[in-house]
Amino acid sequence: MSDALAGTADAGAVAPPRPNTVVAVLAFAGIVVSLMQTLVIPIVPELPRLLDAPASDTAWAVTATLLAAAVATPVVGRLGDMFGKRRMLLVSVVMLVAGSVVCALSDALVPMIVGRALQGLSSGVIPLGISIMRDELPAERLSGATALMSASLGVGGALGLPTAALIADNFDWHVLFWASAAMGALALVLVLALVPESRVRTGGHFDAVGAVGMAAGLVCLLLAVSKGADWGWASGTTLGLFAAALIILPAWGLFELRSAQPLVDLRTTARRQVLFTNLASIAIGFSMFAMSLVLPQLLQLPASTGYGLDRSLLTAGLVMAPSGLVMMALAPVSAAVSKAKGPKVTLMTGALIVAAGYGLNIVLMSEVWHLVLVSCVIGAGIGFTYGSMPALIMGAVPASETAAANSLNTLMRSVGTSTASAIAGVVLARMTIDLGGYALPSENGFKTVMAIGAGAALLAFALASFIPRPRAAAPAGIPAPAAQTSAGTASGH
Repeated sequence: MSDALAGTADAGAVAPPRPNTVVAVLAFAGIVVSLMQTLVIPIVPELPRLLDAPASDTAWAVTATLLAAAVATPVVGRLGDMFGKRRMLLVSVVMLVAGSVVCALSDALVPMIVGRALQGLSSGVIPLGISIMRDELPAERLSGATALMSASLGVGGALGLPTAALIADNFDWHVLFWASAAMGALALVLVLALVPESRVRTGGHFDAVGAVGMAAGLVCLLLAVSKGADWGWASGTTLGLFAAALIILPAWGLFELRSAQPLVDLRTTARRQVLFTNLASIAIGFSMFAMSLVLPQLLQLPASTGYGLDRSLLTAGLVMAPSGLVMMALAPVSAAVSKAKGPKVTLMTGALIVAAGYGLNIVLMSEVWHLVLVSCVIGAGIGFTYGSMPALIMGAVPASETAAANSLNTLMRSVGTSTASAIAGVVLARMTIDLGGYALPSENGFKTVMAIGAGAALLAFALASFIPRPRAAAPAGIPAPAAQTSAGTASGH
Protein backbone atom coordinates (compact mmCIF):
# COMPACT_ATOMS: atom_id res chain seq x y z
CA MET A 1 0.00 0.00 0.00
CA SER A 2 2.70 2.48 1.01
CA ASP A 3 4.76 1.43 -2.03
CA ALA A 4 1.90 2.45 -4.32
CA LEU A 5 1.72 5.87 -2.69
CA ALA A 6 5.48 6.29 -2.83
CA GLY A 7 5.54 5.27 -6.45
CA THR A 8 2.98 7.88 -7.33
CA ALA A 9 4.93 10.59 -5.58
CA ASP A 10 8.21 9.52 -7.13
CA ALA A 11 6.67 9.76 -10.58
CA GLY A 12 6.41 13.50 -10.12
CA ALA A 13 2.63 13.56 -9.92
CA VAL A 14 0.64 15.70 -7.53
CA ALA A 15 0.85 14.34 -4.00
CA PRO A 16 -1.99 11.93 -3.24
CA PRO A 17 -4.97 13.33 -1.32
CA ARG A 18 -5.13 12.79 2.40
CA PRO A 19 -6.60 9.45 3.51
CA ASN A 20 -9.61 11.21 5.08
CA THR A 21 -10.45 12.74 1.71
CA VAL A 22 -10.22 9.43 -0.15
CA VAL A 23 -12.39 7.70 2.45
CA ALA A 24 -15.02 10.46 2.43
CA VAL A 25 -15.28 10.50 -1.36
CA LEU A 26 -15.50 6.74 -1.71
CA ALA A 27 -18.05 6.46 1.12
CA PHE A 28 -20.16 9.17 -0.52
CA ALA A 29 -20.05 7.29 -3.83
CA GLY A 30 -21.11 4.11 -2.01
CA ILE A 31 -24.06 5.85 -0.36
CA VAL A 32 -25.19 7.33 -3.68
CA VAL A 33 -25.16 3.91 -5.33
CA SER A 34 -26.94 2.20 -2.42
CA LEU A 35 -29.70 4.82 -2.62
CA MET A 36 -30.79 3.06 -5.81
CA GLN A 37 -32.16 0.19 -3.69
CA THR A 38 -34.96 2.30 -2.21
CA LEU A 39 -35.28 5.03 -4.82
CA VAL A 40 -38.41 3.66 -6.49
CA ILE A 41 -40.17 2.19 -3.43
CA PRO A 42 -42.43 5.25 -2.90
CA ILE A 43 -43.67 5.16 -6.50
CA VAL A 44 -43.92 1.39 -7.07
CA PRO A 45 -47.71 1.34 -6.38
CA GLU A 46 -48.15 4.23 -8.84
CA LEU A 47 -45.94 2.90 -11.64
CA PRO A 48 -48.80 1.15 -13.52
CA ARG A 49 -50.59 4.50 -13.79
CA LEU A 50 -47.47 6.56 -14.40
CA LEU A 51 -46.15 4.25 -17.14
CA ASP A 52 -49.53 3.07 -18.49
CA ALA A 53 -48.59 -0.59 -18.04
CA PRO A 54 -49.79 -3.61 -16.00
CA ALA A 55 -48.41 -3.99 -12.48
CA SER A 56 -46.84 -7.34 -13.44
CA ASP A 57 -44.77 -5.51 -16.07
CA THR A 58 -43.84 -2.46 -14.01
CA ALA A 59 -42.39 -4.82 -11.36
CA TRP A 60 -39.50 -5.22 -13.79
CA ALA A 61 -38.38 -1.72 -12.80
CA VAL A 62 -37.20 -3.37 -9.57
CA THR A 63 -36.23 -6.78 -10.96
CA ALA A 64 -34.06 -5.31 -13.74
CA THR A 65 -31.90 -3.50 -11.19
CA LEU A 66 -31.47 -6.67 -9.15
CA LEU A 67 -30.43 -8.78 -12.13
CA ALA A 68 -28.08 -6.15 -13.57
CA ALA A 69 -26.39 -5.69 -10.21
CA ALA A 70 -25.93 -9.44 -9.73
CA VAL A 71 -24.22 -9.79 -13.10
CA ALA A 72 -22.20 -6.57 -12.99
CA THR A 73 -20.73 -6.81 -9.49
CA PRO A 74 -18.33 -9.75 -9.99
CA VAL A 75 -17.56 -8.77 -13.60
CA VAL A 76 -16.64 -5.19 -12.69
CA GLY A 77 -14.61 -6.44 -9.73
CA ARG A 78 -12.52 -8.68 -11.97
CA LEU A 79 -12.05 -5.90 -14.54
CA GLY A 80 -10.96 -3.59 -11.73
CA ASP A 81 -8.26 -6.03 -10.65
CA MET A 82 -7.09 -6.35 -14.25
CA PHE A 83 -7.24 -2.81 -15.62
CA GLY A 84 -7.62 -0.40 -12.69
CA LYS A 85 -10.10 -0.18 -9.84
CA ARG A 86 -10.60 3.58 -10.06
CA ARG A 87 -11.20 3.29 -13.80
CA MET A 88 -13.95 0.72 -13.30
CA LEU A 89 -15.40 2.71 -10.40
CA LEU A 90 -15.72 5.69 -12.74
CA VAL A 91 -17.40 3.50 -15.37
CA SER A 92 -19.84 2.28 -12.73
CA VAL A 93 -20.75 5.80 -11.63
CA VAL A 94 -21.22 6.83 -15.27
CA MET A 95 -23.70 3.94 -15.61
CA LEU A 96 -25.59 5.27 -12.60
CA VAL A 97 -25.79 8.77 -14.04
CA ALA A 98 -26.81 7.49 -17.47
CA GLY A 99 -29.49 5.23 -16.01
CA SER A 100 -30.85 8.03 -13.85
CA VAL A 101 -31.12 10.39 -16.81
CA VAL A 102 -32.87 7.74 -18.92
CA CYS A 103 -35.41 7.17 -16.12
CA ALA A 104 -35.85 10.91 -15.60
CA LEU A 105 -36.71 11.37 -19.29
CA SER A 106 -39.01 8.34 -19.51
CA ASP A 107 -42.79 8.11 -19.43
CA ALA A 108 -43.01 4.56 -20.76
CA LEU A 109 -42.13 1.12 -19.45
CA VAL A 110 -39.24 0.10 -21.72
CA PRO A 111 -36.98 3.14 -21.13
CA MET A 112 -37.72 2.91 -17.41
CA ILE A 113 -36.56 -0.72 -17.32
CA VAL A 114 -33.47 0.15 -19.39
CA GLY A 115 -32.62 3.03 -17.06
CA ARG A 116 -33.09 0.91 -13.95
CA ALA A 117 -30.86 -1.81 -15.43
CA LEU A 118 -28.16 0.79 -16.08
CA GLN A 119 -28.46 1.92 -12.46
CA GLY A 120 -27.99 -1.69 -11.39
CA LEU A 121 -24.72 -1.84 -13.33
CA SER A 122 -23.26 0.66 -10.84
CA SER A 123 -23.43 -1.82 -7.94
CA GLY A 124 -19.71 -2.57 -8.07
CA VAL A 125 -18.82 0.82 -6.59
CA ILE A 126 -18.71 -0.38 -2.96
CA PRO A 127 -16.43 -3.43 -3.43
CA LEU A 128 -14.24 -1.40 -5.79
CA GLY A 129 -14.02 1.37 -3.21
CA ILE A 130 -12.97 -1.10 -0.51
CA SER A 131 -10.30 -2.48 -2.83
CA ILE A 132 -8.95 0.99 -3.62
CA MET A 133 -8.68 1.61 0.11
CA ARG A 134 -6.60 -1.54 0.56
CA ASP A 135 -4.17 -0.35 -2.11
CA GLU A 136 -3.96 3.33 -1.16
CA LEU A 137 -4.47 3.80 2.57
CA PRO A 138 -1.96 3.35 5.38
CA ALA A 139 -2.40 0.02 7.14
CA GLU A 140 -3.53 1.64 10.39
CA ARG A 141 -6.42 3.41 8.61
CA LEU A 142 -7.63 0.47 6.54
CA SER A 143 -9.88 -1.30 9.04
CA GLY A 144 -11.98 1.74 9.95
CA ALA A 145 -12.18 2.96 6.36
CA THR A 146 -13.36 -0.34 4.92
CA ALA A 147 -15.91 -0.72 7.74
CA LEU A 148 -17.33 2.69 6.84
CA MET A 149 -17.35 1.90 3.13
CA SER A 150 -19.06 -1.41 3.69
CA ALA A 151 -21.64 0.20 5.99
CA SER A 152 -22.50 2.71 3.25
CA LEU A 153 -24.56 -0.04 1.61
CA GLY A 154 -26.94 -0.03 4.58
CA VAL A 155 -26.69 3.72 5.13
CA GLY A 156 -27.85 4.59 1.63
CA GLY A 157 -30.66 2.06 1.77
CA ALA A 158 -31.93 3.39 5.12
CA LEU A 159 -31.68 7.09 4.23
CA GLY A 160 -33.04 6.59 0.72
CA LEU A 161 -36.59 5.68 1.74
CA PRO A 162 -37.51 8.87 3.65
CA THR A 163 -35.69 11.04 1.11
CA ALA A 164 -37.45 9.40 -1.82
CA ALA A 165 -40.83 9.52 -0.05
CA LEU A 166 -40.38 13.23 0.66
CA ILE A 167 -39.53 13.98 -2.97
CA ALA A 168 -42.34 11.79 -4.33
CA ASP A 169 -44.91 13.45 -2.05
CA ASN A 170 -43.95 17.02 -2.98
CA PHE A 171 -42.58 16.94 -6.53
CA ASP A 172 -43.07 15.25 -9.88
CA TRP A 173 -41.79 11.66 -9.73
CA HIS A 174 -39.13 12.39 -12.38
CA VAL A 175 -37.34 14.57 -9.78
CA LEU A 176 -36.32 11.36 -7.98
CA PHE A 177 -34.15 10.41 -10.92
CA TRP A 178 -32.86 13.91 -11.65
CA ALA A 179 -31.73 14.04 -8.02
CA SER A 180 -29.95 10.69 -8.30
CA ALA A 181 -28.31 11.85 -11.55
CA ALA A 182 -27.06 15.01 -9.84
CA MET A 183 -25.63 13.08 -6.88
CA GLY A 184 -24.01 10.60 -9.25
CA ALA A 185 -22.45 13.44 -11.26
CA LEU A 186 -21.08 14.96 -8.05
CA ALA A 187 -19.62 11.61 -7.03
CA LEU A 188 -18.05 11.27 -10.49
CA VAL A 189 -16.36 14.67 -10.25
CA LEU A 190 -15.08 13.99 -6.72
CA VAL A 191 -13.63 10.60 -7.66
CA LEU A 192 -11.95 12.08 -10.75
CA ALA A 193 -10.41 14.89 -8.72
CA LEU A 194 -9.54 13.25 -5.42
CA VAL A 195 -9.16 9.46 -5.70
CA PRO A 196 -5.85 8.09 -7.05
CA GLU A 197 -5.62 5.11 -9.35
CA SER A 198 -4.13 2.00 -7.83
CA ARG A 199 -0.97 0.52 -9.35
CA VAL A 200 -1.96 -2.98 -8.17
CA ARG A 201 -3.21 -4.74 -11.33
CA THR A 202 -3.07 -8.24 -12.71
CA GLY A 203 -3.46 -7.53 -16.43
CA GLY A 204 -4.13 -10.59 -18.56
CA HIS A 205 -7.16 -11.59 -20.61
CA PHE A 206 -10.78 -11.21 -19.54
CA ASP A 207 -12.69 -14.46 -19.15
CA ALA A 208 -15.62 -13.63 -21.46
CA VAL A 209 -16.94 -17.21 -21.54
CA GLY A 210 -16.89 -17.34 -17.75
CA ALA A 211 -18.71 -14.00 -17.55
CA VAL A 212 -21.45 -15.17 -19.90
CA GLY A 213 -21.83 -18.46 -18.03
CA MET A 214 -21.98 -16.79 -14.64
CA ALA A 215 -24.47 -14.20 -15.92
CA ALA A 216 -26.74 -16.88 -17.36
CA GLY A 217 -26.68 -18.95 -14.18
CA LEU A 218 -27.27 -16.00 -11.86
CA VAL A 219 -30.08 -14.56 -13.99
CA CYS A 220 -31.87 -17.93 -14.03
CA LEU A 221 -31.47 -18.36 -10.27
CA LEU A 222 -32.39 -14.84 -9.19
CA LEU A 223 -35.21 -14.51 -11.70
CA ALA A 224 -36.78 -17.72 -10.36
CA VAL A 225 -36.35 -16.54 -6.76
CA SER A 226 -37.64 -12.99 -7.32
CA LYS A 227 -40.54 -13.79 -9.66
CA GLY A 228 -41.52 -17.24 -8.39
CA ALA A 229 -44.32 -15.86 -6.20
CA ASP A 230 -45.85 -14.04 -9.20
CA TRP A 231 -45.49 -16.90 -11.65
CA GLY A 232 -46.21 -19.67 -9.15
CA TRP A 233 -43.51 -21.72 -7.46
CA ALA A 234 -44.67 -24.86 -9.23
CA SER A 235 -45.08 -23.21 -12.64
CA GLY A 236 -43.11 -24.50 -15.59
CA THR A 237 -41.28 -21.18 -15.96
CA THR A 238 -40.10 -21.07 -12.35
CA LEU A 239 -39.08 -24.73 -12.22
CA GLY A 240 -37.40 -24.44 -15.63
CA LEU A 241 -35.31 -21.50 -14.44
CA PHE A 242 -34.27 -23.33 -11.27
CA ALA A 243 -33.35 -26.37 -13.35
CA ALA A 244 -31.34 -24.22 -15.77
CA ALA A 245 -29.45 -22.65 -12.87
CA LEU A 246 -28.67 -26.09 -11.43
CA ILE A 247 -27.18 -27.10 -14.79
CA ILE A 248 -25.41 -23.88 -15.77
CA LEU A 249 -23.73 -22.92 -12.48
CA PRO A 250 -21.94 -26.27 -11.88
CA ALA A 251 -20.86 -26.33 -15.54
CA TRP A 252 -19.58 -22.78 -15.14
CA GLY A 253 -17.69 -23.82 -12.01
CA LEU A 254 -15.94 -26.66 -13.84
CA PHE A 255 -14.97 -24.29 -16.65
CA GLU A 256 -13.58 -21.75 -14.17
CA LEU A 257 -11.47 -24.42 -12.45
CA ARG A 258 -9.87 -25.31 -15.77
CA SER A 259 -9.34 -21.71 -16.91
CA ALA A 260 -5.85 -20.21 -16.63
CA GLN A 261 -7.31 -16.74 -15.91
CA PRO A 262 -10.80 -17.32 -14.51
CA LEU A 263 -13.39 -14.64 -13.85
CA VAL A 264 -13.71 -15.99 -10.28
CA ASP A 265 -10.83 -17.93 -8.76
CA LEU A 266 -12.86 -20.73 -7.19
CA ARG A 267 -9.79 -22.18 -5.48
CA THR A 268 -9.39 -18.91 -3.59
CA THR A 269 -13.09 -18.75 -2.74
CA ALA A 270 -12.89 -22.33 -1.43
CA ARG A 271 -10.40 -21.30 1.24
CA ARG A 272 -12.03 -21.79 4.59
CA GLN A 273 -11.94 -18.13 5.61
CA VAL A 274 -13.39 -16.88 2.31
CA LEU A 275 -15.94 -19.68 2.00
CA PHE A 276 -17.47 -19.30 5.45
CA THR A 277 -17.40 -15.50 5.26
CA ASN A 278 -19.38 -15.67 2.02
CA LEU A 279 -21.84 -18.21 3.46
CA ALA A 280 -22.33 -16.01 6.52
CA SER A 281 -22.84 -13.04 4.17
CA ILE A 282 -25.78 -14.78 2.52
CA ALA A 283 -27.40 -15.33 5.92
CA ILE A 284 -26.73 -11.74 7.04
CA GLY A 285 -28.09 -10.34 3.76
CA PHE A 286 -31.23 -12.40 4.33
CA SER A 287 -31.56 -11.19 7.90
CA MET A 288 -31.03 -7.52 7.04
CA PHE A 289 -33.68 -7.48 4.32
CA ALA A 290 -36.29 -9.14 6.56
CA MET A 291 -36.32 -5.92 8.62
CA SER A 292 -36.81 -3.82 5.49
CA LEU A 293 -39.83 -5.94 4.55
CA VAL A 294 -41.54 -6.11 7.95
CA LEU A 295 -41.17 -2.71 9.60
CA PRO A 296 -42.57 -0.49 6.79
CA GLN A 297 -45.62 -2.73 6.45
CA LEU A 298 -46.31 -2.73 10.20
CA LEU A 299 -46.11 1.04 10.20
CA GLN A 300 -48.44 1.54 7.23
CA LEU A 301 -51.13 -1.08 7.90
CA PRO A 302 -54.41 0.38 9.25
CA ALA A 303 -54.90 0.51 13.01
CA SER A 304 -58.14 -1.47 12.57
CA THR A 305 -56.03 -4.61 12.12
CA GLY A 306 -55.13 -4.40 15.79
CA TYR A 307 -51.39 -4.27 15.15
CA GLY A 308 -50.90 -1.83 12.26
CA LEU A 309 -49.80 1.71 13.19
CA ASP A 310 -51.55 3.54 10.30
CA ARG A 311 -48.60 5.81 9.43
CA SER A 312 -47.49 7.29 6.12
CA LEU A 313 -44.67 6.02 3.92
CA LEU A 314 -42.65 9.08 4.88
CA THR A 315 -43.03 8.21 8.57
CA ALA A 316 -42.01 4.64 7.81
CA GLY A 317 -38.89 5.95 6.10
CA LEU A 318 -38.07 8.22 9.02
CA VAL A 319 -38.40 5.28 11.41
CA MET A 320 -35.93 3.29 9.30
CA ALA A 321 -33.47 6.15 8.79
CA PRO A 322 -31.79 6.03 12.23
CA SER A 323 -30.61 2.49 11.53
CA GLY A 324 -28.45 3.83 8.71
CA LEU A 325 -26.96 6.48 10.97
CA VAL A 326 -26.25 3.83 13.59
CA MET A 327 -24.42 1.71 10.99
CA MET A 328 -22.21 4.65 10.09
CA ALA A 329 -21.61 5.68 13.70
CA LEU A 330 -20.55 2.17 14.68
CA ALA A 331 -18.10 1.72 11.80
CA PRO A 332 -15.12 2.86 13.94
CA VAL A 333 -16.35 0.68 16.84
CA SER A 334 -16.53 -2.30 14.51
CA ALA A 335 -13.01 -1.54 13.32
CA ALA A 336 -11.74 -1.25 16.91
CA VAL A 337 -13.24 -4.61 17.86
CA SER A 338 -11.73 -6.20 14.75
CA LYS A 339 -8.32 -4.75 15.59
CA ALA A 340 -8.48 -5.96 19.19
CA LYS A 341 -10.19 -9.34 18.80
CA GLY A 342 -10.17 -10.04 15.06
CA PRO A 343 -12.90 -9.59 12.43
CA LYS A 344 -14.26 -13.08 13.13
CA VAL A 345 -15.32 -11.95 16.62
CA THR A 346 -16.83 -8.77 15.14
CA LEU A 347 -18.88 -10.78 12.65
CA MET A 348 -20.14 -13.19 15.31
CA THR A 349 -20.95 -10.32 17.69
CA GLY A 350 -22.88 -8.50 14.99
CA ALA A 351 -24.87 -11.61 14.11
CA LEU A 352 -25.92 -12.03 17.77
CA ILE A 353 -26.97 -8.36 17.95
CA VAL A 354 -29.12 -8.79 14.82
CA ALA A 355 -30.76 -11.91 16.29
CA ALA A 356 -31.43 -10.02 19.53
CA GLY A 357 -33.03 -7.20 17.55
CA TYR A 358 -35.48 -9.54 15.88
CA GLY A 359 -36.26 -11.19 19.21
CA LEU A 360 -36.99 -7.74 20.60
CA ASN A 361 -39.24 -7.01 17.64
CA ILE A 362 -41.40 -10.05 18.35
CA VAL A 363 -42.38 -8.61 21.74
CA LEU A 364 -42.13 -4.88 20.92
CA MET A 365 -44.18 -3.93 17.86
CA SER A 366 -47.12 -1.87 19.11
CA GLU A 367 -45.59 1.63 19.18
CA VAL A 368 -43.57 3.70 16.72
CA TRP A 369 -40.71 4.01 19.21
CA HIS A 370 -40.63 0.23 19.50
CA LEU A 371 -39.83 -0.05 15.81
CA VAL A 372 -37.27 2.78 15.95
CA LEU A 373 -35.50 0.90 18.75
CA VAL A 374 -35.65 -2.39 16.87
CA SER A 375 -34.33 -0.87 13.64
CA CYS A 376 -31.43 0.73 15.53
CA VAL A 377 -30.50 -2.53 17.29
CA ILE A 378 -30.61 -4.49 14.03
CA GLY A 379 -28.74 -1.66 12.28
CA ALA A 380 -26.02 -1.85 14.92
CA GLY A 381 -25.62 -5.57 14.29
CA ILE A 382 -25.56 -5.08 10.53
CA GLY A 383 -22.93 -2.38 10.95
CA PHE A 384 -20.70 -4.80 12.85
CA THR A 385 -21.15 -7.62 10.34
CA TYR A 386 -20.73 -5.47 7.24
CA GLY A 387 -17.65 -3.85 8.73
CA SER A 388 -15.97 -7.19 9.41
CA MET A 389 -16.60 -8.95 6.09
CA PRO A 390 -14.13 -6.97 3.93
CA ALA A 391 -11.43 -7.47 6.56
CA LEU A 392 -12.01 -11.23 6.54
CA ILE A 393 -11.99 -11.39 2.73
CA MET A 394 -8.90 -9.20 2.32
CA GLY A 395 -7.08 -11.15 5.00
CA ALA A 396 -7.37 -14.31 2.91
CA VAL A 397 -6.83 -13.20 -0.70
CA PRO A 398 -3.85 -11.61 -2.47
CA ALA A 399 -3.97 -7.90 -3.27
CA SER A 400 -4.27 -8.70 -6.99
CA GLU A 401 -7.67 -10.35 -6.38
CA THR A 402 -9.12 -7.89 -3.85
CA ALA A 403 -11.79 -6.31 -6.06
CA ALA A 404 -13.02 -9.62 -7.47
CA ALA A 405 -13.18 -11.22 -4.00
CA ASN A 406 -14.98 -8.26 -2.42
CA SER A 407 -17.38 -8.13 -5.35
CA LEU A 408 -18.24 -11.80 -4.91
CA ASN A 409 -18.88 -11.16 -1.21
CA THR A 410 -21.23 -8.30 -2.11
CA LEU A 411 -23.01 -10.62 -4.53
CA MET A 412 -23.50 -13.17 -1.75
CA ARG A 413 -25.28 -10.54 0.35
CA SER A 414 -27.52 -9.76 -2.63
CA VAL A 415 -28.40 -13.44 -2.97
CA GLY A 416 -29.41 -13.38 0.69
CA THR A 417 -31.63 -10.31 0.29
CA SER A 418 -33.31 -11.78 -2.80
CA THR A 419 -34.01 -15.02 -0.96
CA ALA A 420 -35.40 -13.08 2.02
CA SER A 421 -37.80 -11.21 -0.23
CA ALA A 422 -39.08 -14.47 -1.72
CA ILE A 423 -39.47 -16.37 1.56
CA ALA A 424 -40.99 -13.45 3.46
CA GLY A 425 -43.39 -12.89 0.57
CA VAL A 426 -44.55 -16.51 0.76
CA VAL A 427 -45.01 -16.36 4.55
CA LEU A 428 -46.93 -13.09 4.49
CA ALA A 429 -49.09 -14.24 1.59
CA ARG A 430 -50.05 -17.47 3.42
CA MET A 431 -50.60 -16.01 6.90
CA THR A 432 -53.30 -13.39 6.40
CA ILE A 433 -56.42 -11.85 7.92
CA ASP A 434 -59.50 -10.53 6.13
CA LEU A 435 -60.19 -6.82 6.53
CA GLY A 436 -63.07 -5.41 4.51
CA GLY A 437 -62.68 -8.06 1.86
CA TYR A 438 -58.92 -7.54 1.53
CA ALA A 439 -56.32 -10.10 2.63
CA LEU A 440 -53.62 -8.49 4.76
CA PRO A 441 -50.58 -10.07 6.44
CA SER A 442 -51.43 -11.24 9.94
CA GLU A 443 -49.58 -10.33 13.13
CA ASN A 444 -48.38 -13.92 13.43
CA GLY A 445 -47.14 -13.72 9.84
CA PHE A 446 -44.92 -10.76 10.73
CA LYS A 447 -43.70 -12.52 13.88
CA THR A 448 -42.86 -15.58 11.81
CA VAL A 449 -40.76 -13.49 9.41
CA MET A 450 -39.00 -11.91 12.38
CA ALA A 451 -38.28 -15.34 13.82
CA ILE A 452 -36.88 -16.44 10.45
CA GLY A 453 -34.72 -13.29 10.39
CA ALA A 454 -33.40 -14.12 13.86
CA GLY A 455 -32.73 -17.68 12.73
CA ALA A 456 -30.79 -16.43 9.71
CA ALA A 457 -28.65 -14.25 11.99
CA LEU A 458 -27.97 -17.22 14.28
CA LEU A 459 -27.06 -19.28 11.21
CA ALA A 460 -24.56 -16.55 10.28
CA PHE A 461 -23.14 -16.78 13.81
CA ALA A 462 -22.74 -20.54 13.46
CA LEU A 463 -21.13 -20.27 10.02
CA ALA A 464 -18.73 -17.57 11.23
CA SER A 465 -17.58 -19.88 14.02
CA PHE A 466 -15.93 -22.07 11.35
CA ILE A 467 -13.74 -19.19 10.14
CA PRO A 468 -10.17 -19.98 11.24
CA ARG A 469 -8.61 -18.02 14.06
CA PRO A 470 -6.16 -15.31 12.96
CA ARG A 471 -2.55 -16.37 12.94
CA ALA A 472 -0.11 -14.75 15.29
CA ALA A 473 1.42 -11.56 13.96
CA ALA A 474 4.65 -12.08 12.06
CA PRO A 475 7.83 -10.51 13.48
CA ALA A 476 8.95 -7.25 11.96
CA GLY A 477 10.47 -7.66 8.55
CA ILE A 478 8.83 -11.03 7.88
CA PRO A 479 6.01 -11.03 5.30
CA ALA A 480 2.54 -11.77 6.65
CA PRO A 481 0.79 -14.92 5.46
CA ALA A 482 -1.48 -12.91 3.12
CA ALA A 483 1.57 -11.36 1.48
CA GLN A 484 3.15 -14.75 1.05
CA THR A 485 -0.06 -16.03 -0.49
CA SER A 486 -0.13 -13.06 -2.81
CA ALA A 487 3.40 -13.67 -3.96
CA GLY A 488 2.72 -17.34 -4.45
CA THR A 489 -0.40 -16.66 -6.44
CA ALA A 490 1.39 -14.12 -8.61
CA SER A 491 4.14 -16.60 -9.42
CA GLY A 492 1.50 -19.24 -10.12
CA HIS A 493 0.00 -17.02 -12.81
